[in-house]
Amino acid sequence: MKQCFFCSQNVTNIDYKEISLFSRFLTFQSKIMPAKKTGLCRKHQRKLAQAIKRARYMGLINYVPDEVS
Repeated sequence: MKQCFFCSQNVTNIDYKEISLFSRFLTFQSKIMPAKKTGLCRKHQRKLAQAIKRARYMGLINYVPDEVS
């Protein structure tokens, strides 16, 4: 089992404004990856999902990926 990224970095708060961090936990379809793939613990997976949803609501991240032609 993977070590939780946020536990290993001693991160206590996941801020919705850290958009560059979120790309690591989103699929190419802009979906949130499951904890099994990301290796996050339950606590940080919930906080990450909440932060991503807040960033989407604020317009910092797209709900749907940009079309690639």
